[in-house]
Amino acid sequence: MKATLTFLLALFLAGPAVAQEQLAERLPEILQTVNAQMVRVEGGSFTMGCTPEQENCNDDEKPTRRVQINSFEIGKYEVTQELWEAVMGENPSAFADCPQCPVETVSWDDIQVFLAKLNAGGEQYRLPSEAEWEYAARGGQQSKGFQYAGSNDWAAVAWYYENTDNRTHPVGQKQANELGLFDMSGNVREWVQDCYSVSYDGAPSDGRAWEEGNCVRRVIRSGSWYGKPSYIRSANRFWYATYFHNNNLGFRLARTIQD
Repeated sequence: MKATLTFLLALFLAGPAVAQEQLAERLPEILQTVNAQMVRVEGGSFTMGCTPEQENCNDDEKPTRRVQINSFEIGKYEVTQELWEAVMGENPSAFADCPQCPVETVSWDDIQVFLAKLNAGGEQYRLPSEAEWEYAARGGQQSKGFQYAGSNDWAAVAWYYENTDNRTHPVGQKQANELGLFDMSGNVREWVQDCYSVSYDGAPSDGRAWEEGNCVRRVIRSGSWYGKPSYIRSANRFWYATYFHNNNLGFRLARTIQD
């Protein structure tokens, strides 16, 4: 993937018109590599929200409810600066000296533009729903009931404020969770598709994104390099306005499986 992305970066430097034309030609090759980093998550039912092991939950993690998830794919890693720059032609990250670090300082609105460009070759990448994200973070059908994504030891799986030197780190360096997913606790917080509600009352039980209510606010999941251990729990949630961005906020890709 690195060689492909480096080639695309060179094209962008050659000029916007040339870059866009050549990006269209090379996008299938880019997508082939990106596809290889998607992890299939087998569907199943799980209890979402403030389950007993989560501890010190916030009110917006309640009430717990059973959710049925269809099989889907999710990125093994958070989207990197290198991939973002190859597709978008620029790198907005505050920690922009690290191509394999997660891209940050991107808003939910920015991500919609990125997805449109990435999907120009006919793919259907998207943000995960909040339920899909939590199901994957908990380990899906292979879940061992950990408080964090892959362990009860937050330092084993997460970059958070005590071990980061006040910055992001390259993806995939900490221990993966049960599904082989990295950095679902810590490094950067992750945008998901859902509109934010103050509780789970009335939330869908079929795994789809909840797109009702105040959709200027969109949900973010995970903790970050800046966050405390309580923020990196698998059930923790928060929100930002769709136009908001900061240096601890990124995302990962998801895709519906067409069986």
